[in-house]
Amino acid sequence: MAIQVVILAAGLGTRLGKPHPKPLTPLTSGESIMRRAVNSLRDAYGEEVFVTAVVGFKLDLVIEAMPDISFVYNEVYDSTNTSKSLLKALRLSQPGGVLWLNGDVVFDPRVLGLIHEKIEAGHSFVAVNTESVAEEEVKYTLDADGYIAELSKTVVGGLGEAVGINYISADQKAALIARLEEAGEQDYFERGLELAIEKDGIRIEAVDISQYQVVEVDFDDDLTRANAFVQG
Repeated sequence: MAIQVVILAAGLGTRLGKPHPKPLTPLTSGESIMRRAVNSLRDAYGEEVFVTAVVGFKLDLVIEAMPDISFVYNEVYDSTNTSKSLLKALRLSQPGGVLWLNGDVVFDPRVLGLIHEKIEAGHSFVAVNTESVAEEEVKYTLDADGYIAELSKTVVGGLGEAVGINYISADQKAALIARLEEAGEQDYFERGLELAIEKDGIRIEAVDISQYQVVEVDFDDDLTRANAFVQG
């Protein structure tokens, strides 16, 4: 079965302050953030990889720029957060597990090789960077068995940061959908994962991708860091 991928691309991107959706921000490679992600996914997993973007803000620009993928519309993109965008996409997904990415993530394509065995094995995971624990980022802790225990921006004593690349297995997808429905309008999707861990006992691995560069582009200095490792 082809790998399903969701790219969360509905947000306003106000912190970066561009006139276009943040995933369309051009990189020094000549590609946009989203185009580079899609190209990397197809190079890693084959042309049959099924990519869906959740759109909202200036969606026509995204659709015009990405005619070779599918789209889900979050019509309340300006008043909801990523929990509700992911919920819409998972409800409409095909049977099987789903890999999802934040639409502003620029990553070394070798990350996709690192996570592939987890996808093939049907293991849910959150990709993490153990070398950084910044205050404003999503952080995590582990339980006694080594699985994710807490996952949010308010975690105390975090072991690292979530980088915005995640996978939910086929057998755990229904639980995540139910908990994303419970999550607040302004919650990030990580809240749905936390609720499913707490209430349904699902197990989420932390996959350490620290050896490779992954940058979530929120500010201009993030874009500079991303462009420093992107090859033309």
